[in-house]
Amino acid sequence: MLEEALYALAGDGWALALDRIAAPTYVTDAEGNVTYWNRACVEFAGRTPELGSDRWCVTWKLYTTGGDPLPHHACPMAVAIKEQRAVRGAVAIAERPDGSRRAFKPYPTPLFDASGSLTGAVNLLVDVTAEQGRELRVQAERCRRLAKSVNDSQASRVLDVMAIGYESSAASLAQG
Repeated sequence: MLEEALYALAGDGWALALDRIAAPTYVTDAEGNVTYWNRACVEFAGRTPELGSDRWCVTWKLYTTGGDPLPHHACPMAVAIKEQRAVRGAVAIAERPDGSRRAFKPYPTPLFDASGSLTGAVNLLVDVTAEQGRELRVQAERCRRLAKSVNDSQASRVLDVMAIGYESSAASLAQG
């Protein structure tokens, strides 16, 4: 259903339609250059994308849910364009220029012309910061319980460090 709605926006008036969507939504050309974004993107990303400069994504920095840097050229939108397929089921963390972070689910969907040639892609971002923060806190609690139950001091220390990492990630999401 979402894919059909996004494909329908590729026709006349798509920019006006995207402006009315409350969720951050942006469009790229076939090379991944960001060509359009709605107001919700600016609020979500904490910055105004730059035409001719931003590629693949409207965010400043990206991370995996594990905290590892996610290069823009490897983000879900880049995959969708390079492989010419919709990407679903991903979660990423966007870092804003002020250092706050937001978790989101992207829905990058390639757009094709009548002859089947790739013309670009549209991406709708769903903010899942609260859900991701709760999951990180649950993981931290699991690590703490396991650390208390093992009889190996080294394993217990490793689990405590993991719990601290999960709690730190949850705290950085809560700042957003």
